[in-house]
Amino acid sequence: MTDEQKTEQGKPSSTSAGIDKLVDRMEARRERIADEYEAKQLRGQRARDFTEKLLTRAAYGVIYAVLTVGCLFLGRTATAILIALYAWLCCSEFFRMCRMGGRMPNEVLGLTAALLFPVIARIFGVRAMVFVAFFLLVCVGVWYVLTPRANLADVAVTAFGPIYTSLSFSCVVLIRCSDPGIEGAMLALGVMLSIWANDSLAYLVGSRFGIHKMAPRISPKKSWEGFWAGMVGSVAVWVVLGVFHLKSISLPLAIAIGLVEGFLSVVGDLFESRIKRGVGVKDSGTIMPGHGGMLDRSDSMIFGSMAAYILLVMGGVIF
Repeated sequence: MTDEQKTEQGKPSSTSAGIDKLVDRMEARRERIADEYEAKQLRGQRARDFTEKLLTRAAYGVIYAVLTVGCLFLGRTATAILIALYAWLCCSEFFRMCRMGGRMPNEVLGLTAALLFPVIARIFGVRAMVFVAFFLLVCVGVWYVLTPRANLADVAVTAFGPIYTSLSFSCVVLIRCSDPGIEGAMLALGVMLSIWANDSLAYLVGSRFGIHKMAPRISPKKSWEGFWAGMVGSVAVWVVLGVFHLKSISLPLAIAIGLVEGFLSVVGDLFESRIKRGVGVKDSGTIMPGHGGMLDRSDSMIFGSMAAYILLVMGGVIF
């Protein structure tokens, strides 16, 4: 065999090289198609997950809203009973998180006070609630003296729990009791609708278009886009009430209430998020799928309704 024949024999044939290139191209194309399919599947899964969460949240939100609105229009007593139930659940979830954080609150005292604040607000009004708060502090003080295991932090969360979750929440009862008729129900409904509009628009806009994080270390999903959308919703509800002169509310007062209530409802939300972040939980409870616990659902209402009540009193709308 000549040298030329040996050299020719050692070289791969052009046909074999062409087949290898074709196989490589087909393999690359197959991998590209697989990657594109997987990306589409992930996008589809994300869309389905978002839709399911939205539907679940909306369904339980509707149940909560129908129950609440129904009690508002049934009357002052029905409203007080409902708010007492909400406050008790909120206080119970607050104490649960405190226990997770190493505190040992006196739940009997705290939960009893949580039930009493809305009931006393209905029967005797705002002044009598001061006596309930004083009685709570005295009872907590006696418990602290008689219980060696209790420390000052336990005393603090025992007293703070019902004041935070129930005394503030009772402002809804006070607003409803300001007028026994339909105007009282509409005014209390307006307070709640403003906060619901704030929450809903902030969630919808923030989850879809939120880019600039508002408080990433406390609530990573909150964005400034959602915040401003929520503020628009809060003010819009009060503007409608002002336009229709409900309880003779002027338009400037309505706008002021919408702004302050909307802002403080966000503060209330972040406040509760900070508590959850401190004890390492995502939700305060599981009573409302899509929302979490009752405190998760009511955190904005607690601060927002208190702000609305104070401004309504200062504006001379209720007494």
